[in-house]
Amino acid sequence: MKTITFCVIACLCLFTTQLTAQTFEERAAQISKNIEEITKQQKDSLKIEVEQVNQMLDNDEISEETAKILKKEYAARRARIIENKVTEEEQKLTQLVKDKVDGRISDNNQTFSSELSKIKDSLEYRKNSYKYRRTTTQFVFAIGVNRLVTDGTIDNDNYEWRSDFYEWGVTWNTRIFENNNFLHFKYGLSLQYNNLRPKDDKIFVSEGGKTFLQDSGLDLKLSKLRYVNLVIPAHLEFDFTPKRTNNDRVSFPTHRSFRVGVGGYAGFNVKEKQKLKYRENGRKQKKKEKGDFNVNDYVYGVSAYVGYGEFSLYAKYDLQPVFSDNEIDQNNLSLGIRFDFN
Repeated sequence: MKTITFCVIACLCLFTTQLTAQTFEERAAQISKNIEEITKQQKDSLKIEVEQVNQMLDNDEISEETAKILKKEYAARRARIIENKVTEEEQKLTQLVKDKVDGRISDNNQTFSSELSKIKDSLEYRKNSYKYRRTTTQFVFAIGVNRLVTDGTIDNDNYEWRSDFYEWGVTWNTRIFENNNFLHFKYGLSLQYNNLRPKDDKIFVSEGGKTFLQDSGLDLKLSKLRYVNLVIPAHLEFDFTPKRTNNDRVSFPTHRSFRVGVGGYAGFNVKEKQKLKYRENGRKQKKKEKGDFNVNDYVYGVSAYVGYGEFSLYAKYDLQPVFSDNEIDQNNLSLGIRFDFN
């Protein structure tokens, strides 16, 4: 009877030990999973918020300046949420391992202690790979001015200085060499919103397959042609952020120092419309013309940026003329600033 009782107790102890190990692994894996889900959820939420701001801007519910401010605020808020929530998960992870090492979670045999050490190393790797994995994701937002280039000369006579652009999208940044942090390949998907604002009450007119400027005969408060391109950008990025060594573990942080990117983009036009605002018989009038202004269906160009951290100066140039079949080619040059939010 005593022998049977002893065997039962031994089996229960073994079962309890295995259950504890299993529970510990599951808890650790869940924390690691939470870190990845937090980042994904916040970036997805930011995309939705930016789309809502763009919709409000298209519906004239807010001004362009207000839209810029809102986008910056949303991006900063999501970044703070990610930082705070990830810090909480890392604290849980540290406490879980510490409790096990200090014996506050039961440890009944030497074999399991050895396994615990392996699990601890694995979790540390998960933390570091979250922060400095070889491929990272950034949310990109850029804003600046547009200029049409005709025969190598910028056309300042027909277009206002306020002709502008903004771009937003997502990029993936892959470290090319396994043990060197200098060279990265950056690629993604972006929407480029380009606005051309004619001077002197002129508007865009399309006739006979050609697009040109014509006097509107109105006292225009706003004349703007917007065309939107969906593009795939690709850059070689030179990141001067040094790699780091901590407890014999090497990590490769990005966007912590000077950065230079050179490359280009290719894509296609998704929509175009002309927007007019004027007074008629003492009343404010708005007019939107959606249609074919002979904007090229496809676009490709070169681009570059140089900056520090998440901020950089940005330039892009469309090698494809803006309008198809015009006798004189006009190419769009954009100059502005760019943010790459990790």
